[in-house]
Amino acid sequence: MSAGPETTNVSSLGKGDGLHQQVLASFPLCDMTEEDLTQNPQFCKLLATLAQHVDKTGLLVQLKTELDKAEQKLQSQRSHWLRSEILHRGLQEMIQDHCVRKHHAVVPPDQNMFYETMQKCLLVAQCVRQLDPSNTTNQDQPSVLGLTPQHLTELIPSEKNVQRMRSGLPQKLEKHLKEKCLSLLSYYQPEWENDSEGLKTIKLSHLSAQLDEEKKRAESLKETCRENTVLLQRQTQLYLSELTKCIQLLQSLILDHRLKIQTDLDGKKLDYFEGKCELVLQKIKTEMVEIQLDTYTVDSISAHRKIREKLESELRACKAEKQSVELKLSSFEILGKEFESLAEEYCRLQQEIEMKNWALKEFTKYNEK
Repeated sequence: MSAGPETTNVSSLGKGDGLHQQVLASFPLCDMTEEDLTQNPQFCKLLATLAQHVDKTGLLVQLKTELDKAEQKLQSQRSHWLRSEILHRGLQEMIQDHCVRKHHAVVPPDQNMFYETMQKCLLVAQCVRQLDPSNTTNQDQPSVLGLTPQHLTELIPSEKNVQRMRSGLPQKLEKHLKEKCLSLLSYYQPEWENDSEGLKTIKLSHLSAQLDEEKKRAESLKETCRENTVLLQRQTQLYLSELTKCIQLLQSLILDHRLKIQTDLDGKKLDYFEGKCELVLQKIKTEMVEIQLDTYTVDSISAHRKIREKLESELRACKAEKQSVELKLSSFEILGKEFESLAEEYCRLQQEIEMKNWALKEFTKYNEK
Protein backbone atom coordinates (compact mmCIF):
# COMPACT_ATOMS: atom_id res chain seq x y z
CA MET A 1 0.00 0.00 0.00
CA SER A 2 2.87 2.34 0.68
CA ALA A 3 4.41 1.78 -2.73
CA GLY A 4 2.14 4.38 -4.31
CA PRO A 5 3.48 7.54 -2.55
CA GLU A 6 7.07 6.35 -2.88
CA THR A 7 6.55 5.78 -6.59
CA THR A 8 5.04 9.26 -6.87
CA ASN A 9 7.99 10.81 -5.04
CA VAL A 10 10.51 8.96 -7.20
CA SER A 11 8.76 9.92 -10.40
CA SER A 12 8.67 13.55 -9.27
CA LEU A 13 12.46 13.51 -9.09
CA GLY A 14 12.90 12.22 -12.62
CA LYS A 15 13.79 9.10 -14.55
CA GLY A 16 16.90 7.53 -15.96
CA ASP A 17 19.94 9.78 -16.06
CA GLY A 18 17.95 12.72 -14.63
CA LEU A 19 17.10 10.67 -11.55
CA HIS A 20 20.73 9.67 -11.14
CA GLN A 21 21.94 13.27 -11.39
CA GLN A 22 19.35 14.48 -8.86
CA VAL A 23 20.22 11.69 -6.42
CA LEU A 24 23.92 12.55 -6.71
CA ALA A 25 23.08 16.23 -6.16
CA SER A 26 20.93 15.37 -3.10
CA PHE A 27 23.80 13.43 -1.48
CA PRO A 28 27.01 15.26 -2.44
CA LEU A 29 28.93 13.90 0.55
CA CYS A 30 28.36 10.27 -0.45
CA ASP A 31 31.08 8.61 -2.44
CA MET A 32 28.88 7.42 -5.30
CA THR A 33 28.99 7.52 -9.07
CA GLU A 34 26.32 7.34 -11.73
CA GLU A 35 27.58 3.88 -12.62
CA ASP A 36 26.89 2.72 -9.05
CA LEU A 37 23.30 3.94 -9.27
CA THR A 38 22.85 2.32 -12.68
CA GLN A 39 24.07 -1.04 -11.39
CA ASN A 40 21.84 -0.80 -8.28
CA PRO A 41 18.43 0.59 -9.38
CA GLN A 42 16.63 -0.37 -6.15
CA PHE A 43 19.24 1.42 -4.08
CA CYS A 44 18.82 4.45 -6.36
CA LYS A 45 15.05 4.46 -5.73
CA LEU A 46 15.68 4.20 -1.98
CA LEU A 47 17.99 7.23 -2.08
CA ALA A 48 15.49 9.14 -4.21
CA THR A 49 12.76 8.48 -1.63
CA LEU A 50 15.13 9.33 1.23
CA ALA A 51 16.01 12.64 -0.44
CA GLN A 52 12.44 13.85 0.28
CA HIS A 53 13.07 13.61 4.04
CA VAL A 54 16.69 14.62 4.54
CA ASP A 55 18.89 17.51 3.44
CA LYS A 56 22.28 17.39 1.70
CA THR A 57 24.08 16.78 5.00
CA GLY A 58 21.92 13.75 5.84
CA LEU A 59 19.85 15.40 8.62
CA LEU A 60 16.09 15.10 8.83
CA VAL A 61 14.16 18.17 7.73
CA GLN A 62 12.56 18.62 11.18
CA LEU A 63 15.87 18.15 12.92
CA LYS A 64 17.47 20.62 10.50
CA THR A 65 14.77 23.20 11.40
CA GLU A 66 15.37 22.74 15.12
CA LEU A 67 19.11 22.93 14.53
CA ASP A 68 18.71 26.21 12.62
CA LYS A 69 16.66 27.69 15.48
CA ALA A 70 19.29 26.59 18.00
CA GLU A 71 22.02 28.09 15.83
CA GLN A 72 20.12 31.39 15.58
CA LYS A 73 19.73 31.49 19.36
CA LEU A 74 23.40 30.65 19.77
CA GLN A 75 24.37 33.38 17.31
CA SER A 76 22.24 35.90 19.21
CA GLN A 77 23.84 35.01 22.54
CA ARG A 78 27.22 34.94 20.92
CA SER A 79 26.69 38.41 19.47
CA HIS A 80 25.61 39.70 22.88
CA TRP A 81 28.69 38.17 24.50
CA LEU A 82 30.93 39.58 21.75
CA ARG A 83 29.54 43.08 22.29
CA SER A 84 30.23 42.83 26.00
CA GLU A 85 33.68 41.39 25.40
CA ILE A 86 34.55 44.07 22.84
CA LEU A 87 33.40 46.79 25.25
CA HIS A 88 35.41 45.29 28.10
CA ARG A 89 38.56 44.93 25.99
CA GLY A 90 38.12 48.43 24.63
CA LEU A 91 38.04 49.84 28.15
CA GLN A 92 41.13 47.84 29.10
CA GLU A 93 42.95 49.13 26.01
CA MET A 94 42.02 52.70 26.96
CA ILE A 95 43.50 52.15 30.41
CA GLN A 96 46.69 50.66 28.92
CA ASP A 97 47.04 53.59 26.50
CA HIS A 98 46.67 56.00 29.42
CA CYS A 99 49.40 54.18 31.37
CA VAL A 100 51.71 54.42 28.36
CA ARG A 101 51.00 58.15 27.97
CA LYS A 102 51.77 58.74 31.66
CA HIS A 103 55.27 57.33 31.19
CA HIS A 104 55.99 59.51 28.16
CA ALA A 105 54.27 62.80 28.98
CA VAL A 106 52.53 64.77 31.71
CA VAL A 107 48.82 63.92 31.91
CA PRO A 108 46.24 66.31 33.41
CA PRO A 109 44.89 65.35 36.87
CA ASP A 110 41.29 65.05 35.66
CA GLN A 111 42.32 62.41 33.10
CA ASN A 112 44.22 60.52 35.80
CA MET A 113 41.14 60.57 38.00
CA PHE A 114 38.95 59.43 35.09
CA TYR A 115 41.08 56.41 34.17
CA GLU A 116 41.79 55.46 37.79
CA THR A 117 38.06 55.48 38.54
CA MET A 118 37.33 53.40 35.42
CA GLN A 119 40.09 50.90 36.29
CA LYS A 120 38.77 50.45 39.85
CA CYS A 121 35.20 49.99 38.62
CA LEU A 122 36.31 47.35 36.10
CA LEU A 123 38.38 45.54 38.72
CA VAL A 124 35.50 45.49 41.26
CA ALA A 125 33.03 44.34 38.59
CA GLN A 126 35.37 41.53 37.53
CA CYS A 127 35.88 40.39 41.12
CA VAL A 128 32.14 40.52 41.85
CA ARG A 129 31.47 38.39 38.78
CA GLN A 130 34.03 35.85 39.99
CA LEU A 131 32.51 35.71 43.49
CA ASP A 132 28.86 35.65 42.38
CA PRO A 133 27.91 31.97 41.71
CA SER A 134 25.74 31.25 38.69
CA ASN A 135 22.58 29.15 38.59
CA THR A 136 24.54 25.99 37.75
CA THR A 137 26.96 26.40 40.67
CA ASN A 138 26.42 24.88 44.12
CA GLN A 139 25.28 27.68 46.42
CA ASP A 140 26.74 25.99 49.50
CA GLN A 141 30.34 26.00 48.26
CA PRO A 142 32.74 28.17 50.25
CA SER A 143 33.58 31.57 48.83
CA VAL A 144 37.09 32.62 47.88
CA LEU A 145 38.94 33.73 51.06
CA GLY A 146 35.56 34.24 52.71
CA LEU A 147 34.78 37.23 50.50
CA THR A 148 31.32 38.17 49.23
CA PRO A 149 30.22 40.72 46.62
CA GLN A 150 29.16 43.03 49.47
CA HIS A 151 32.76 43.19 50.72
CA LEU A 152 33.92 44.52 47.37
CA THR A 153 31.41 47.35 47.17
CA GLU A 154 33.52 49.23 49.69
CA LEU A 155 36.31 49.50 47.09
CA ILE A 156 34.13 51.31 44.56
CA PRO A 157 35.23 54.96 44.11
CA SER A 158 33.04 57.81 45.24
CA GLU A 159 29.71 58.36 43.54
CA LYS A 160 30.84 61.77 42.28
CA ASN A 161 33.88 60.34 40.50
CA VAL A 162 31.83 57.44 39.10
CA GLN A 163 29.20 59.81 37.68
CA ARG A 164 31.88 62.02 36.17
CA MET A 165 33.56 58.96 34.64
CA ARG A 166 30.27 57.64 33.22
CA SER A 167 29.41 61.00 31.67
CA GLY A 168 32.71 61.24 29.78
CA LEU A 169 33.08 57.54 28.99
CA PRO A 170 30.83 57.29 25.88
CA GLN A 171 32.69 60.08 24.09
CA LYS A 172 36.14 58.70 24.91
CA LEU A 173 35.07 55.12 24.13
CA GLU A 174 33.60 56.24 20.79
CA LYS A 175 36.83 58.05 19.94
CA HIS A 176 38.90 54.99 20.86
CA LEU A 177 36.72 52.64 18.85
CA LYS A 178 36.76 55.01 15.89
CA GLU A 179 40.57 55.06 15.94
CA LYS A 180 40.62 51.25 16.01
CA CYS A 181 38.15 51.09 13.13
CA LEU A 182 40.25 53.56 11.11
CA SER A 183 43.36 51.51 11.78
CA LEU A 184 41.44 48.42 10.70
CA LEU A 185 40.36 50.26 7.55
CA SER A 186 43.97 51.22 6.81
CA TYR A 187 45.03 47.61 7.33
CA TYR A 188 42.22 46.37 5.07
CA GLN A 189 42.92 48.91 2.33
CA PRO A 190 46.39 50.49 2.78
CA GLU A 191 45.78 52.83 -0.18
CA TRP A 192 43.02 54.60 1.79
CA GLU A 193 45.38 55.64 4.59
CA ASN A 194 46.14 59.06 3.05
CA ASP A 195 42.46 59.95 2.53
CA SER A 196 40.74 62.60 4.60
CA GLU A 197 39.04 61.71 7.85
CA GLY A 198 35.58 62.39 6.44
CA LEU A 199 36.20 60.10 3.46
CA LYS A 200 37.56 57.43 5.77
CA THR A 201 34.44 57.73 7.92
CA ILE A 202 32.22 57.24 4.87
CA LYS A 203 34.21 54.22 3.75
CA LEU A 204 34.21 52.91 7.31
CA SER A 205 30.40 52.86 7.27
CA HIS A 206 30.55 50.45 4.30
CA LEU A 207 33.34 48.31 5.73
CA SER A 208 31.00 45.98 7.61
CA ALA A 209 29.00 45.25 4.46
CA GLN A 210 32.19 44.65 2.48
CA LEU A 211 33.53 42.26 5.11
CA ASP A 212 30.20 40.40 5.13
CA GLU A 213 30.36 40.10 1.34
CA GLU A 214 33.90 38.80 1.48
CA LYS A 215 32.96 36.36 4.23
CA LYS A 216 30.07 35.06 2.13
CA ARG A 217 32.36 34.89 -0.88
CA ALA A 218 34.93 32.95 1.15
CA GLU A 219 32.24 30.53 2.36
CA SER A 220 31.00 30.16 -1.21
CA LEU A 221 34.54 29.42 -2.35
CA LYS A 222 34.88 26.86 0.44
CA GLU A 223 31.65 25.20 -0.67
CA THR A 224 32.80 25.26 -4.28
CA CYS A 225 36.15 23.84 -3.23
CA ARG A 226 34.37 21.08 -1.29
CA GLU A 227 32.19 20.26 -4.28
CA ASN A 228 35.22 20.30 -6.56
CA THR A 229 36.97 17.97 -4.15
CA VAL A 230 34.08 15.51 -4.26
CA LEU A 231 33.93 15.85 -8.06
CA LEU A 232 37.68 15.34 -8.28
CA GLN A 233 37.42 12.20 -6.17
CA ARG A 234 34.71 10.83 -8.44
CA GLN A 235 36.66 11.71 -11.56
CA THR A 236 39.77 10.15 -10.03
CA GLN A 237 37.87 6.93 -9.37
CA LEU A 238 36.48 6.94 -12.90
CA TYR A 239 39.94 7.65 -14.27
CA LEU A 240 41.47 4.83 -12.25
CA SER A 241 38.69 2.49 -13.35
CA GLU A 242 39.20 3.39 -17.02
CA LEU A 243 42.95 3.18 -16.58
CA THR A 244 42.60 -0.31 -15.12
CA LYS A 245 40.48 -1.36 -18.10
CA CYS A 246 43.04 0.10 -20.51
CA ILE A 247 45.85 -1.74 -18.73
CA GLN A 248 43.93 -5.01 -18.93
CA LEU A 249 43.23 -4.43 -22.63
CA LEU A 250 46.87 -3.57 -23.23
CA GLN A 251 47.97 -6.72 -21.42
CA SER A 252 45.66 -8.85 -23.57
CA LEU A 253 46.99 -7.18 -26.73
CA ILE A 254 50.57 -7.75 -25.63
CA LEU A 255 49.80 -11.40 -24.86
CA ASP A 256 48.15 -11.93 -28.25
CA HIS A 257 51.01 -10.22 -30.05
CA ARG A 258 53.54 -12.28 -28.12
CA LEU A 259 51.75 -15.51 -29.01
CA LYS A 260 51.66 -14.52 -32.69
CA ILE A 261 55.31 -13.63 -33.00
CA GLN A 262 56.50 -16.46 -30.74
CA THR A 263 56.46 -18.90 -33.69
CA ASP A 264 58.59 -16.57 -35.80
CA LEU A 265 60.98 -16.05 -32.93
CA ASP A 266 61.24 -19.80 -32.34
CA GLY A 267 61.89 -20.37 -36.09
CA LYS A 268 64.61 -17.74 -36.13
CA LYS A 269 66.16 -19.21 -33.01
CA LEU A 270 66.04 -22.69 -34.60
CA ASP A 271 67.75 -21.40 -37.76
CA TYR A 272 70.36 -19.67 -35.66
CA PHE A 273 71.10 -22.79 -33.64
CA GLU A 274 71.19 -24.95 -36.79
CA GLY A 275 73.71 -22.60 -38.39
CA LYS A 276 75.72 -22.57 -35.22
CA CYS A 277 75.66 -26.37 -35.07
CA GLU A 278 76.78 -26.60 -38.71
CA LEU A 279 79.68 -24.28 -37.97
CA VAL A 280 80.64 -26.36 -34.96
CA LEU A 281 80.41 -29.59 -37.00
CA GLN A 282 82.49 -28.05 -39.81
CA LYS A 283 85.08 -27.01 -37.27
CA ILE A 284 85.09 -30.49 -35.76
CA LYS A 285 85.53 -32.04 -39.24
CA THR A 286 88.41 -29.70 -39.96
CA GLU A 287 90.07 -30.62 -36.70
CA MET A 288 89.51 -34.33 -37.44
CA VAL A 289 91.13 -33.97 -40.87
CA GLU A 290 94.07 -32.22 -39.30
CA ILE A 291 94.34 -34.98 -36.72
CA GLN A 292 94.16 -37.62 -39.47
CA LEU A 293 96.83 -35.78 -41.43
CA ASP A 294 98.99 -35.64 -38.38
CA THR A 295 98.37 -39.34 -37.78
CA TYR A 296 99.17 -40.13 -41.41
CA THR A 297 102.36 -38.10 -41.20
CA VAL A 298 103.38 -39.93 -38.07
CA ASP A 299 102.58 -43.30 -39.69
CA SER A 300 104.51 -42.42 -42.88
CA ILE A 301 107.50 -41.33 -40.82
CA SER A 302 107.33 -44.60 -38.95
CA ALA A 303 107.11 -46.58 -42.21
CA HIS A 304 110.03 -44.65 -43.68
CA ARG A 305 112.01 -45.28 -40.56
CA LYS A 306 111.31 -49.01 -40.89
CA ILE A 307 112.30 -49.02 -44.54
CA ARG A 308 115.49 -47.15 -43.74
CA GLU A 309 116.33 -49.55 -40.97
CA LYS A 310 115.70 -52.46 -43.37
CA LEU A 311 117.94 -50.91 -46.02
CA GLU A 312 120.67 -50.22 -43.49
CA SER A 313 120.50 -53.81 -42.25
CA GLU A 314 120.73 -55.15 -45.81
CA LEU A 315 123.63 -52.75 -46.44
CA ARG A 316 125.47 -54.09 -43.41
CA ALA A 317 124.79 -57.65 -44.60
CA CYS A 318 126.16 -56.83 -48.06
CA LYS A 319 129.25 -55.25 -46.51
CA ALA A 320 129.79 -58.32 -44.39
CA GLU A 321 129.34 -60.55 -47.42
CA LYS A 322 131.79 -58.34 -49.34
CA GLN A 323 134.37 -58.69 -46.63
CA SER A 324 133.95 -62.44 -46.66
CA VAL A 325 134.27 -62.49 -50.46
CA GLU A 326 137.37 -60.29 -50.28
CA LEU A 327 138.82 -62.72 -47.81
CA LYS A 328 138.02 -65.56 -50.15
CA LEU A 329 139.56 -63.67 -53.10
CA SER A 330 142.75 -63.08 -51.20
CA SER A 331 142.91 -66.77 -50.33
CA PHE A 332 142.01 -67.97 -53.78
CA GLU A 333 144.06 -65.63 -55.91
CA ILE A 334 146.26 -68.42 -56.99
CA LEU A 335 143.35 -70.29 -58.45
CA GLY A 336 142.43 -69.79 -62.10
CA LYS A 337 138.84 -70.29 -63.26
CA GLU A 338 137.58 -70.38 -59.72
CA PHE A 339 139.05 -66.99 -59.12
CA GLU A 340 137.23 -65.58 -62.11
CA SER A 341 133.93 -66.83 -60.79
CA LEU A 342 134.72 -65.25 -57.45
CA ALA A 343 135.65 -62.03 -59.18
CA GLU A 344 132.34 -61.96 -60.98
CA GLU A 345 130.57 -62.62 -57.73
CA TYR A 346 132.52 -59.80 -56.19
CA CYS A 347 131.53 -57.42 -59.01
CA ARG A 348 127.91 -58.37 -58.57
CA LEU A 349 128.04 -57.71 -54.87
CA GLN A 350 129.86 -54.45 -55.49
CA GLN A 351 127.09 -53.27 -57.81
CA GLU A 352 124.40 -54.38 -55.37
CA ILE A 353 126.09 -52.40 -52.57
CA GLU A 354 126.25 -49.35 -54.77
CA MET A 355 122.57 -49.72 -55.61
CA LYS A 356 121.70 -50.03 -51.92
CA ASN A 357 123.81 -46.96 -51.07
CA TRP A 358 122.09 -44.97 -53.80
CA ALA A 359 118.63 -46.01 -52.58
CA LEU A 360 119.58 -45.11 -49.01
CA LYS A 361 120.82 -41.66 -50.06
CA GLU A 362 117.65 -40.96 -52.07
CA PHE A 363 115.45 -42.03 -49.16
CA THR A 364 117.40 -39.75 -46.81
CA LYS A 365 116.96 -36.79 -49.17
CA TYR A 366 113.23 -37.52 -49.39
CA ASN A 367 112.88 -37.56 -45.61
CA GLU A 368 114.80 -34.27 -45.25
CA LYS A 369 112.43 -32.58 -47.69
